[in-house]
Amino acid sequence: MIDSAKAKKAAEKEAKAKKQKGPKPTKKPKAPKPTKKPKPPKPTKRPKVPKATKRPKTTTSAPLDEEEKLLIELGLKTVTEPSATKEPAVPGRGEPTGGHTDQKETTEVIVYIPEETTSIPLNGSWYEEYDYTDLAVKKQEEEEERAQKEKEEKAKQLKKKWEEEEEERLRQTSVAAKPKDCPPLGLESHRVEDDQLLASSQSHHGFSAQRGRLNMQSSNDEDDMYGGAWCAEAEEKEHWFEVDARREVEFSGVITQGRNSEQQEDFVSSFFVAFSNDSRDWTVLHDGYAEWLFYGNADKDTPVMTQFAAPVVARYIRILPQSWNGSLCLRAEVLACQLPGSFHSENEVNSTDDLDFRHHNYKEMRQMMKTVNEECPNITRIYNIGKSSSGLKMYAMEISDNPGEHETGEPEFRYTAGLHGNEVLGRELLLLLMQFLCREYKDENPRVRRLVDGVRIHLVPSLNPDAYELAYEMGSEMGNWALGHWTEEGYDIFENFPDLNSILWGAEDRGWVPRIVPNHHIPIPENVFNGSLAVETRAIISWMERNPFVLGANLQGGEKLVAYPFDMQRPQLSLTDNRRWRVNSEMNEETWARIQRQNTGALRETPDDAMFRWLAMSYAHSHLTMTETYRGSCHGDDVTGGQGLTNRAAWKPVVGSMNDFSYLHTNCFEISIFLGCDKFPHESELPLEWENNREALLSFIEQVNRGIKGVVKDVEGNPLWNATVSVEGIQHDVRTAAGGDYWRLLNPGEYKVTAKADNYTPQTRLCLVGYEPGATPCSFTLAKSNWSRIKQIMALHGNRPIRLVKRPKAPVARTTPPPRTTAATETQANSQNADRLRRLRLMRLRRLRQQQRSPILRTTTTTTTTTTAAPKTKTTTSWYDPFMDSWLTENPFDSFDSQPTQDYPFELTFD
Repeated sequence: MIDSAKAKKAAEKEAKAKKQKGPKPTKKPKAPKPTKKPKPPKPTKRPKVPKATKRPKTTTSAPLDEEEKLLIELGLKTVTEPSATKEPAVPGRGEPTGGHTDQKETTEVIVYIPEETTSIPLNGSWYEEYDYTDLAVKKQEEEEERAQKEKEEKAKQLKKKWEEEEEERLRQTSVAAKPKDCPPLGLESHRVEDDQLLASSQSHHGFSAQRGRLNMQSSNDEDDMYGGAWCAEAEEKEHWFEVDARREVEFSGVITQGRNSEQQEDFVSSFFVAFSNDSRDWTVLHDGYAEWLFYGNADKDTPVMTQFAAPVVARYIRILPQSWNGSLCLRAEVLACQLPGSFHSENEVNSTDDLDFRHHNYKEMRQMMKTVNEECPNITRIYNIGKSSSGLKMYAMEISDNPGEHETGEPEFRYTAGLHGNEVLGRELLLLLMQFLCREYKDENPRVRRLVDGVRIHLVPSLNPDAYELAYEMGSEMGNWALGHWTEEGYDIFENFPDLNSILWGAEDRGWVPRIVPNHHIPIPENVFNGSLAVETRAIISWMERNPFVLGANLQGGEKLVAYPFDMQRPQLSLTDNRRWRVNSEMNEETWARIQRQNTGALRETPDDAMFRWLAMSYAHSHLTMTETYRGSCHGDDVTGGQGLTNRAAWKPVVGSMNDFSYLHTNCFEISIFLGCDKFPHESELPLEWENNREALLSFIEQVNRGIKGVVKDVEGNPLWNATVSVEGIQHDVRTAAGGDYWRLLNPGEYKVTAKADNYTPQTRLCLVGYEPGATPCSFTLAKSNWSRIKQIMALHGNRPIRLVKRPKAPVARTTPPPRTTAATETQANSQNADRLRRLRLMRLRRLRQQQRSPILRTTTTTTTTTTAAPKTKTTTSWYDPFMDSWLTENPFDSFDSQPTQDYPFELTFD
């Protein structure tokens, strides 16, 4: 049975082999070609792998049929691994049967069964099944590997593309974070006029839309007069603040600020922004998803800048508040760029001068001054007047034909700026003035040549460098009104000088001026230097005392006007003030008139009030826009009367100002020039501001040559230092410099001028000041006097007053003279008469000489009486005090008609 089974199996295998080689039967279905490569699966769809716990072996053997399985189960056949390259030999195919083999030779009986024509029922598949599993797995692995490589390559490309897109996006994002830099439209600087500002409502009169300008300051009584912001009516449903640019511009952002108030904390915390071209149809700025809500302020003082992602072209802009703290109050500035057009706006002024129009920090300022000095080394010199509290040097530039040396007869002038660090326009104007004078001098400009050759000019651009660095770090428009105003130690330099006004006015009320207290060069009290002065102030005072300045100005900001001294308000006096006057009978007519003027406010004026008004007018009227006061001042009504100038004490009085100290302690006349409403203007506005101030800066320097000038010498030609020059009718004197030269600013007119010096006889001259440019020469030559000998005698007796004491008459013993001859008696009488006449002639000549030398002793001769009173029998000369050494130069005995001692019963005694 077993043999028959094996024979049957061999016959089937041979039949299968013949079927593969022979023609296919026509009755059977068409079998697939085994040599044809199967179609690979699509790479996008992974073919399903048959689930198996183990990976199938790679083999090409056919699956076992039922008979083989039966033989294996009966143990008659073992499963052997077929060779991948060798097939079992089949007898009858021409293969050799002999040969040595290690296997046992088995004899198989093959029974050939004829093929039946009838179909045999098939228990399994009628053709040899080809195992595609291994091929599919191999193909699948290759496809996966190839797909993985493609995927990695694609991932690399995508990553590279994504990085490029990310870089582009970041670049676009950075550009959007820094939008177009546009200058302010001009709300703070008042270039935007009041009729360009509108609002939905206002709480009351003092808080209209015109008050909604950035850094607007409130009045003292803000509820009654002017408030510090625009405030809306609380009952209104819709609120808006509108600005009309009067032409289409590119709006790039807004700056918002809260209300200026000492009691209230009002500010807008969020808002929308809308635009329009006709003020009727408005479009709210959109961020792509919804209306763009901007966040505003967190306090009332700090400005907050809101910039748009892209500029918006429109004519009108509205700020629509959505939430606020306290009351709805707002101050704002609009940032906008002008579009190219056929006409230029104010922001597009191009100066004809090729100068460096930009803001300079401390290092850049120093480099700029060094550049000017290298360009014009023959007329410029850089020096420093001291250091700030943090150690920064306060640099100054001298511009003169002989820098570094004071020339006799050449006046000295100064411009200072930067007293407050956040008021930067004056700083930049002085840097521009340095460049301008240097280049115009090289270009042979006759006006600049005349100034540089005839005046020693000092320019100090920054007196408070520490505070400027703080304001510069915040930038234009972003610092509030007070940031950078004070020094590092908290001092306001302009108001940090010694108070000499109170000393002068107290002495005037007691009648001590000028006998005890002078009306000029008032000494500084010693207790002032105990710590109440800033480091910068001490340096400025020392600088003032080293140089004989004649005229000066300090440049400030926050207003647009010129203020002249006095800066301090004099307190009013009462006629019944028992602390100063015991009885009103002790008050002379002059003191009574002074108090009356003081109570009416007239004593806010200096003795040189007319001269100060002219100096202020020379700048204000040379400025292109300072007298345009029809819109009012920066923060309220116009206080200048349309002239652009005012008395500081009548406007905003301060104590211990730089102007008052300069006037009372030195020869310098100094004023304050407020350059504009915007303390820190945008860089693009500097050309416009230079054009507005250039002529005024030059014109004010030229005023230093107005009045009289001269030299005070002795008879030997030696200059007299520290001599006093006084003008009749003006209770303020000046002193000579080290070279004996002096300058006295005066308006046109005739003046009686007197020069005095210690140990010299005063001299008086009539000086005429005309309208032509240039100061009038008026020099003096003083002769020696015996006053020095008198002071030496007084010093030996303790500087006590000299009193004339009447000598008691001694009884005269009447004795009979010896008889004389008649001729001898006549000769004696004639000689006595001759001596008497000679003494009378000498007395008359001496009186005439005194009248010619001194304007104090004047005698008006009439036909009946004279104005000179005869000396009393008991009288006292002007008592001597050591404090009067510097100004008392007259001999008190010159007022008496001296006679021989035996004729008048007086003797000198020392109390």
